[in-house]
Amino acid sequence: MALSAQLKSALDRAADGGRISPEEALELYRSAPLHALGRAADAARRKRYAGTEHIATYIIERNINYTNACVTACKFCAFYAAPKSEDVWTRDLDDILRRCAETVELGGTQIMFQGGHHPDYGVEYYEQHFSAIKAAFPHLVIHSLGASEIEHMARISGVSAEEAIRRIHAAGLDSFAGAGAELLPERPRKAIAPLKESGERWLEIMETAHGLGVESTSTMLMGTGETNAERIEHLRMIRDVQDRTGGFRAFIPYTYQPENNHLKGRTQATIFEYLRLIAIARLFLDNVAHIQGSWLTTGKDVGQLTLHYGADDLGSVMLEENVVSSAGAKHRSNRLELISLIRSAGRVPAQRATTYEHLVVHEDPANDPVDDRVVSHLSSTAIEGGTAHPELKLLDAR
Repeated sequence: MALSAQLKSALDRAADGGRISPEEALELYRSAPLHALGRAADAARRKRYAGTEHIATYIIERNINYTNACVTACKFCAFYAAPKSEDVWTRDLDDILRRCAETVELGGTQIMFQGGHHPDYGVEYYEQHFSAIKAAFPHLVIHSLGASEIEHMARISGVSAEEAIRRIHAAGLDSFAGAGAELLPERPRKAIAPLKESGERWLEIMETAHGLGVESTSTMLMGTGETNAERIEHLRMIRDVQDRTGGFRAFIPYTYQPENNHLKGRTQATIFEYLRLIAIARLFLDNVAHIQGSWLTTGKDVGQLTLHYGADDLGSVMLEENVVSSAGAKHRSNRLELISLIRSAGRVPAQRATTYEHLVVHEDPANDPVDDRVVSHLSSTAIEGGTAHPELKLLDAR
C-alpha cells in the first residue's frame, strides 16, 4: 500500500528526527508498510546515535519480588494474591540481601524491587529496605517501583507523594522503573486496572519525581483490548510530560501474557503490531533517548528484530523474574545468547549501566565473557563459591 504524499512527508520528517503529530503517528501506525516504518525508525535511531549507531546495549539485573500481597487486583496480573489469602508470601530482609549478593556476584549492576501493593507497607518499609541494600551494596543501583507504588505507600503513611519520593530517594532509591503505567488513557486503564490511580495521576507523580531529580523509564502494556488510537494516545501523554521534564530515560513497551489471569487471553497483540509500535515509538518520541525491545514477552527472535525497527537496547539478562512469567512468559536467555543475538543483528553488543553508559563494549568476539552462570530466571540464592558478601551466609539451595 503506497503512502499519500502527506504521510510520506511525515515519515521522512520523523526519520530525520523531526516531530510528527499524534494524528500523523496514528495514520502511519495504521497504514504505513511495515518495512517502510522500520527503515524510517532505524534512520531516526542512527541519526540520534551518530558515532555509536553500530552499538546495541543490554544490562544485567535482578527483579527482587518482596511480596505478592496486593490490594489492587489488576485483571492482567497472574502474580498477586489477595492480602488475606493463604497464597500470600513476603521475603524477609536477609533473603532480599542474599539475592542482592548473588546479583553482584554475577556482575549485575541493578535491581528492580517489585511486588504487590501490600496493605501494611508504607514509606517506612521501603526506607528500611533501600537503606539496608545501599549499606551492604553501595554500588548496586536501585531502579525500582513506579508511580502506583508511590501513590499506595503515601496513602498508607499519610504523607504526600512528594514526601514519599523524597524519603525513599534519600534512603537509596536511584530511579523509578516506570512500573504501573500499563495503559494511560482512561478507558483501557479502567478496564484492566480499575483500582489503580488514573493515567493522568501516574504521569503527575512521575513529573514530580523528575522535578526532584529522580529520573525514570516509561512503559506500556499492549494487547489487553486497547485500540490503535489509545496506543498512540499513551505515547502522546508520555511525550507531553517529557517535553516539560526530560526525565524519562527510555520507553519500554511489552505485551500482555495470557495465562492465569482474569483476562484469560481474550485479546493479545501480534508480533507485527509490536514491531510497528516499536517503530512508531522511535519516530514519535523524539524527546525520549532510548527504545527497548522486550524479548522476555515477545521472544528472542522478535527482540532481535526490534533492533531493526528503532530499538537501541535489548533489555536485560534478568537473573530473576516472577511477574510476567506467572502469566505465561516462557522465554529464557543468558548473557552469551543476548550478546550473540545483538551481534547477529549486525550490531556491536555493549553492557550498559542503568543510565545507559557503556560499561563493556564487546568489540571482539574472542574477548566475550565466558561465565555461563549469568542466566535469566536464576532461582538460586546460593551460587556455589559465592563471595560477593560472604557474611550473609549464602544458603545451600538444595
